[in-house]
Amino acid sequence: MLCCTRTLALASLRSAHIPVLDFLAPSIILYSQKSRFHSTPSPIEPPANPHAEAIQDEKPPIHHLNKTQSDFLDSALRVNQAGELAAVLIYTAQTPPLIRSHPHLRPLMKHMYDQEAGHFKTFNELIAKHRVRPTAMYPIWHAAATVLGWGTAVMGREAAMACTEAVETEIGGHYNEQIRVLLDWAERCENRGEDLGEHIKTLIKELRRIRDEELEHLDYAVEHDAKEARPYELLTNVIRGGCRTAIWISERV
Repeated sequence: MLCCTRTLALASLRSAHIPVLDFLAPSIILYSQKSRFHSTPSPIEPPANPHAEAIQDEKPPIHHLNKTQSDFLDSALRVNQAGELAAVLIYTAQTPPLIRSHPHLRPLMKHMYDQEAGHFKTFNELIAKHRVRPTAMYPIWHAAATVLGWGTAVMGREAAMACTEAVETEIGGHYNEQIRVLLDWAERCENRGEDLGEHIKTLIKELRRIRDEELEHLDYAVEHDAKEARPYELLTNVIRGGCRTAIWISERV
Protein backbone atom coordinates (compact mmCIF):
# COMPACT_ATOMS: atom_id res chain seq x y z
CA MET A 1 0.00 0.00 0.00
CA LEU A 2 2.82 2.40 0.87
CA CYS A 3 4.52 1.55 -2.36
CA CYS A 4 1.37 2.43 -4.36
CA THR A 5 1.00 5.72 -2.55
CA ARG A 6 4.62 6.62 -3.22
CA THR A 7 4.27 5.64 -6.87
CA LEU A 8 1.11 7.80 -7.26
CA ALA A 9 2.80 10.79 -5.61
CA LEU A 10 5.80 10.58 -7.90
CA ALA A 11 3.58 10.13 -10.93
CA SER A 12 1.58 13.22 -9.97
CA LEU A 13 4.73 15.32 -9.54
CA ARG A 14 6.16 14.10 -12.86
CA SER A 15 2.87 14.80 -14.65
CA ALA A 16 3.18 18.41 -13.45
CA HIS A 17 6.62 18.51 -15.13
CA ILE A 18 8.39 19.15 -11.82
CA PRO A 19 11.83 17.45 -11.72
CA VAL A 20 11.79 15.65 -8.36
CA LEU A 21 14.16 12.91 -7.38
CA ASP A 22 12.61 9.68 -6.19
CA PHE A 23 14.00 9.83 -2.66
CA LEU A 24 12.60 13.36 -2.01
CA ALA A 25 8.94 12.47 -2.34
CA PRO A 26 8.39 11.14 1.20
CA SER A 27 10.12 14.22 2.66
CA ILE A 28 7.87 16.59 0.70
CA ILE A 29 4.73 14.79 1.84
CA LEU A 30 5.89 14.69 5.47
CA TYR A 31 6.78 18.43 5.48
CA SER A 32 3.35 19.26 4.11
CA GLN A 33 1.67 17.38 6.91
CA LYS A 34 3.83 18.98 9.57
CA SER A 35 3.11 22.46 8.24
CA ARG A 36 -0.61 21.83 8.57
CA PHE A 37 -0.63 20.60 12.14
CA HIS A 38 2.48 22.10 13.73
CA SER A 39 2.27 25.83 12.96
CA THR A 40 4.19 28.23 15.21
CA PRO A 41 1.94 29.31 18.09
CA SER A 42 1.12 33.04 18.25
CA PRO A 43 2.50 34.96 21.24
CA ILE A 44 0.12 35.23 24.15
CA GLU A 45 -1.07 38.82 24.60
CA PRO A 46 -1.68 40.13 28.11
CA PRO A 47 -5.33 40.71 28.96
CA ALA A 48 -6.56 44.17 28.05
CA ASN A 49 -6.94 46.65 30.87
CA PRO A 50 -10.56 47.84 30.71
CA HIS A 51 -9.57 51.08 32.47
CA ALA A 52 -6.60 51.94 30.20
CA GLU A 53 -8.63 54.00 27.73
CA ALA A 54 -10.34 55.89 30.52
CA ILE A 55 -6.96 56.69 32.13
CA GLN A 56 -5.55 57.88 28.81
CA ASP A 57 -8.53 60.13 28.07
CA GLU A 58 -8.58 61.65 31.55
CA LYS A 59 -7.75 65.37 31.41
CA PRO A 60 -7.04 67.83 34.21
CA PRO A 61 -10.02 69.93 35.28
CA ILE A 62 -10.39 73.40 33.76
CA HIS A 63 -9.66 76.27 36.14
CA HIS A 64 -12.47 78.80 36.48
CA LEU A 65 -11.37 82.39 36.96
CA ASN A 66 -12.14 83.95 40.32
CA LYS A 67 -13.39 87.54 40.58
CA THR A 68 -9.92 89.04 40.96
CA GLN A 69 -8.66 87.23 37.87
CA SER A 70 -11.77 88.10 35.90
CA ASP A 71 -11.42 91.78 36.81
CA PHE A 72 -7.76 91.75 35.78
CA LEU A 73 -8.63 90.19 32.43
CA ASP A 74 -11.38 92.76 31.82
CA SER A 75 -9.11 95.72 32.58
CA ALA A 76 -6.25 94.27 30.51
CA LEU A 77 -8.39 93.80 27.41
CA ARG A 78 -10.01 97.21 27.86
CA VAL A 79 -6.72 99.09 28.10
CA ASN A 80 -5.14 97.05 25.30
CA GLN A 81 -7.97 97.91 22.93
CA ALA A 82 -7.69 101.59 23.83
CA GLY A 83 -3.92 101.54 23.41
CA GLU A 84 -4.10 99.95 19.96
CA LEU A 85 -6.75 102.47 18.90
CA ALA A 86 -4.38 105.27 19.97
CA ALA A 87 -1.51 103.70 18.02
CA VAL A 88 -3.62 103.48 14.85
CA LEU A 89 -4.62 107.13 15.22
CA ILE A 90 -1.05 108.28 15.88
CA TYR A 91 0.24 106.64 12.70
CA THR A 92 -2.77 107.88 10.74
CA ALA A 93 -2.02 111.47 11.76
CA GLN A 94 1.76 111.18 11.38
CA THR A 95 1.90 109.64 7.93
CA PRO A 96 0.75 112.48 5.60
CA PRO A 97 3.12 115.23 6.85
CA LEU A 98 5.95 112.78 7.43
CA ILE A 99 6.02 111.15 4.00
CA ARG A 100 5.54 114.53 2.35
CA SER A 101 8.97 115.51 3.66
CA HIS A 102 10.46 111.98 3.64
CA PRO A 103 8.85 109.88 0.88
CA HIS A 104 11.22 106.96 1.55
CA LEU A 105 9.43 106.40 4.89
CA ARG A 106 6.14 105.46 3.21
CA PRO A 107 6.74 101.64 3.31
CA LEU A 108 7.82 101.77 6.95
CA MET A 109 4.83 103.85 8.04
CA LYS A 110 2.46 101.56 6.15
CA HIS A 111 4.03 98.46 7.71
CA MET A 112 3.69 99.81 11.24
CA TYR A 113 0.17 101.09 10.60
CA ASP A 114 -0.96 97.72 9.20
CA GLN A 115 0.37 95.88 12.22
CA GLU A 116 -1.32 98.29 14.65
CA ALA A 117 -4.59 97.94 12.74
CA GLY A 118 -4.25 94.16 13.08
CA HIS A 119 -3.66 94.49 16.84
CA PHE A 120 -6.72 96.71 17.17
CA LYS A 121 -8.83 94.15 15.29
CA THR A 122 -7.57 91.36 17.57
CA PHE A 123 -8.55 93.20 20.73
CA ASN A 124 -11.91 94.20 19.29
CA GLU A 125 -12.63 90.50 18.79
CA LEU A 126 -11.39 89.59 22.28
CA ILE A 127 -13.45 92.38 23.86
CA ALA A 128 -16.56 91.04 22.14
CA LYS A 129 -15.73 87.38 22.93
CA HIS A 130 -15.23 88.00 26.65
CA ARG A 131 -18.00 90.63 26.86
CA VAL A 132 -15.74 93.33 28.25
CA ARG A 133 -16.91 96.94 28.41
CA PRO A 134 -14.63 99.26 26.37
CA THR A 135 -13.23 102.33 28.07
CA ALA A 136 -15.50 105.34 28.39
CA MET A 137 -12.53 107.56 27.50
CA TYR A 138 -12.68 106.74 23.79
CA PRO A 139 -13.48 110.31 22.59
CA ILE A 140 -10.69 111.85 24.66
CA TRP A 141 -8.06 109.26 23.63
CA HIS A 142 -9.15 109.68 20.01
CA ALA A 143 -8.48 113.42 20.09
CA ALA A 144 -5.27 113.13 22.16
CA ALA A 145 -3.71 110.47 19.90
CA THR A 146 -4.53 112.43 16.75
CA VAL A 147 -2.99 115.63 18.11
CA LEU A 148 0.10 113.76 19.35
CA GLY A 149 0.66 112.09 15.99
CA TRP A 150 0.19 115.21 13.91
CA GLY A 151 2.20 117.43 16.28
CA THR A 152 5.26 115.19 16.42
CA ALA A 153 5.23 114.70 12.62
CA VAL A 154 5.18 118.48 12.09
CA MET A 155 8.15 118.77 14.45
CA GLY A 156 10.13 116.52 12.10
CA ARG A 157 11.16 112.94 11.40
CA GLU A 158 13.22 112.61 14.57
CA ALA A 159 10.37 113.82 16.80
CA ALA A 160 7.91 111.45 15.12
CA MET A 161 10.28 108.54 15.69
CA ALA A 162 10.89 109.65 19.29
CA CYS A 163 7.12 109.52 19.79
CA THR A 164 7.06 105.94 18.50
CA GLU A 165 9.98 105.00 20.74
CA ALA A 166 8.31 106.46 23.85
CA VAL A 167 4.89 104.92 23.18
CA GLU A 168 6.25 101.48 22.33
CA THR A 169 8.52 101.46 25.38
CA GLU A 170 5.50 101.88 27.66
CA ILE A 171 3.26 99.54 25.70
CA GLY A 172 5.94 96.83 25.50
CA GLY A 173 6.45 96.98 29.26
CA HIS A 174 2.70 96.89 29.84
CA TYR A 175 2.29 93.76 27.71
CA ASN A 176 5.21 92.12 29.49
CA GLU A 177 3.49 92.68 32.83
CA GLN A 178 0.25 91.13 31.57
CA ILE A 179 2.08 88.11 30.20
CA ARG A 180 3.93 87.67 33.51
CA VAL A 181 0.63 87.61 35.43
CA LEU A 182 -0.99 85.10 33.06
CA LEU A 183 2.05 82.81 33.15
CA ASP A 184 1.91 82.94 36.96
CA TRP A 185 -1.72 81.80 36.77
CA ALA A 186 -0.73 78.95 34.46
CA GLU A 187 2.04 77.80 36.80
CA ARG A 188 -0.25 77.84 39.84
CA CYS A 189 -2.89 75.85 37.94
CA GLU A 190 -0.32 73.27 36.86
CA ASN A 191 0.86 72.84 40.45
CA ARG A 192 -2.76 72.15 41.46
CA GLY A 193 -3.27 69.70 38.61
CA GLU A 194 -5.61 72.07 36.76
CA ASP A 195 -5.72 73.41 33.21
CA LEU A 196 -5.93 77.17 32.72
CA GLY A 197 -8.07 76.72 29.60
CA GLU A 198 -7.51 77.25 25.90
CA HIS A 199 -8.83 80.83 25.88
CA ILE A 200 -6.14 82.00 28.33
CA LYS A 201 -3.42 80.03 26.52
CA THR A 202 -4.48 81.66 23.26
CA LEU A 203 -4.46 85.08 24.91
CA ILE A 204 -0.88 84.55 26.17
CA LYS A 205 0.20 83.57 22.66
CA GLU A 206 -1.46 86.65 21.12
CA LEU A 207 0.00 89.00 23.72
CA ARG A 208 3.49 87.68 23.05
CA ARG A 209 3.07 88.14 19.31
CA ILE A 210 1.71 91.68 19.64
CA ARG A 211 4.37 92.67 22.19
CA ASP A 212 7.13 91.49 19.86
CA GLU A 213 5.70 93.52 17.00
CA GLU A 214 5.43 96.61 19.20
CA LEU A 215 9.07 96.25 20.24
CA GLU A 216 9.94 95.85 16.58
CA HIS A 217 8.45 99.32 16.03
CA LEU A 218 10.61 100.64 18.84
CA ASP A 219 13.70 99.28 17.07
CA TYR A 220 12.61 100.91 13.80
CA ALA A 221 12.25 104.25 15.56
CA VAL A 222 15.73 104.09 17.08
CA GLU A 223 17.20 103.08 13.71
CA HIS A 224 15.60 106.18 12.17
CA ASP A 225 17.21 108.63 14.58
CA ALA A 226 14.61 108.87 17.33
CA LYS A 227 17.31 109.87 19.81
CA GLU A 228 18.29 112.82 17.62
CA ALA A 229 15.00 114.58 18.40
CA ARG A 230 15.26 117.90 20.21
CA PRO A 231 14.43 118.14 23.07
CA TYR A 232 14.62 114.31 23.25
CA GLU A 233 14.45 113.81 27.02
CA LEU A 234 11.60 116.25 27.55
CA LEU A 235 9.59 114.95 24.60
CA THR A 236 9.89 111.25 25.43
CA ASN A 237 9.32 111.74 29.16
CA VAL A 238 6.12 113.72 28.55
CA ILE A 239 4.81 111.12 26.10
CA ARG A 240 5.69 108.19 28.37
CA GLY A 241 4.02 109.93 31.33
CA GLY A 242 0.91 110.50 29.22
CA CYS A 243 0.86 106.82 28.23
CA ARG A 244 1.09 105.68 31.84
CA THR A 245 -1.72 108.02 32.82
CA ALA A 246 -3.91 106.82 29.96
CA ILE A 247 -3.28 103.19 30.90
CA TRP A 248 -4.17 103.82 34.54
CA ILE A 249 -7.41 105.59 33.63
CA SER A 250 -8.46 103.11 30.94
CA GLU A 251 -8.03 100.18 33.32
CA ARG A 252 -10.63 101.73 35.60
CA VAL A 253 -12.97 103.81 33.46
